[in-house]
Amino acid sequence: MEKPNQPVRQPWVVGVSGASGTPYAASVIRALLAAGEAVDLVVSRAARLTILDETGISFRDAHWRTDLAAWLALPEDGLDDVRYWPAGDFAAGPSSGSYPAKGMLVVPATTGAVAGIALGLSKDLLQRVASVTLKERRPLVVCVREAPLNGVTLKHLVELDAQGAVVLPASPGFYAGGSTVRELVDFVAGRVLDAVGVPHTLYRRWEGELGAAAREGDRPA
Repeated sequence: MEKPNQPVRQPWVVGVSGASGTPYAASVIRALLAAGEAVDLVVSRAARLTILDETGISFRDAHWRTDLAAWLALPEDGLDDVRYWPAGDFAAGPSSGSYPAKGMLVVPATTGAVAGIALGLSKDLLQRVASVTLKERRPLVVCVREAPLNGVTLKHLVELDAQGAVVLPASPGFYAGGSTVRELVDFVAGRVLDAVGVPHTLYRRWEGELGAAAREGDRPA
């Protein structure tokens, strides 16, 4: 319970589904924390397998803080404003519209998660929170990571757009001068944060000057 005269904690909910691309989620979470934002984290059961496959790190409910610190390459004391909710916990705070979340970022989003959110299935906590976010008219960004996309998924993405979500494919841009995997990952993460107005320095922004990104010393630190 919040103490009197203390500001109400208003987190961004980050939902990580089982699509390949967990580095996108890690970059988004790190940038949110660096911006002073609170984070509520939901990791689907399939996403645990993807994190293990892509990083070698096991993500366990009972040891989530230690595992998250390893995944993000951050000290555990840097996670003080992170709350973790197991994917099967339908009594979790963000499952209710009265919970004071700012919005939700689903990064990365599987086509299954896209379908479940678009149809309102709420088959796990990630989908339930996304449905709550839509019904409360809060920002929802769905960073879909799949190729190619079939007609059914395209229809689901159109439906999400119609419901007010931002559909943001995990499609890195090269005009920012990114040449490493980390820079391209950070570009996508930066675009996710741009969609909800969270400040960051994850990539160099276009300023209308051709060739500027290629000049030595012109890339962000």
